[in-house]
Parts: sequence; structure tokens; C-alpha cells
Amino acid sequence: MASITYLTGDATAPKLRPAVIAHVCNDIGGWGAGFVLAISKRWKAPEADYRAWYKSGKDFALGRTRLVMVDDDLWVANMIAQHGIRRRAGVPPIRYDALREALSELHAQAPREASVHMPRIGCGLAGGTWDEVGPIVEETLVAQGRDVVVYDFGGA
Repeated sequence: MASITYLTGDATAPKLRPAVIAHVCNDIGGWGAGFVLAISKRWKAPEADYRAWYKSGKDFALGRTRLVMVDDDLWVANMIAQHGIRRRAGVPPIRYDALREALSELHAQAPREASVHMPRIGCGLAGGTWDEVGPIVEETLVAQGRDVVVYDFGGA
């Protein structure tokens, strides 16, 4: 039975393989704040792919996901689930429906045996809450039989 496990640590360094590291991207081509900095520090390919995807415009839209292989049995999922980068009229950038679609795409694209590793996606700069995001993760991944590990950064 699949489950969500909560750990304190670095979401860019999953111990279990095969694995997918999931994170939320915006729909305006911006990459430079939040969890993407940790991704770019470790690998160049996810940012390069995101920027090329944005520039091409092909299938670059809210709710879409692209997996980028960064190592043997390790991928980064660039998921477009944030509209812009700032609150507008009190509405945070996260788009929960787009996140649901993006996580469903991640599940469909990822190797069946791969677990999914993530920070509390959509809850930092995107302005979402885990009370909203957690059930979406449960519905789109865990209920479909995929194990998920959620990381809270901390420790030495």
C-alpha cells in the first residue's frame, strides 16, 4: 500500500531509487527563486529544459509536466502549476487544479516503480497551503499506488 512519508532533509538527494523529484514552476518562464535554486545547484538540465520548453511554447501551459533525467534512475519533474510569481487581488500564484493535472501527468510519465520526492510543493513562494496540497498529492499519487516522500528542509 502506497503512503506519504515525511522527513527532515534535502529533497534533491533521495535515498530511494528509482525516484522523481517533483517541484512547481511558474507559467511565465521565470526560474530563480525558491526550490529551483537547490535543483540548479545540483544539476543544470532541469533549468535548461524548462527555459527551452518556455521558449518553444510547445505544450507549455498550466497543468503540464516534463520529466528531465538527471542521473541513472533519477528524474526532476518540472510541473507548471503557478500562475505568475505574485499575488493578484489577494490570490496566490498556486493553481490547485493545475497542480492536480501536473501531478497526474507526473504519475503517468514516471516509471511505475519510481517513488516521488518533493518539498511541500506549492506552499512556499507559490503561496499555497499543505491543507490544500496534501489531499491533491494523496489523490493523484498515493491513491494510484505511488509512494511519496515529503521533505521539510532542516538539520545539519
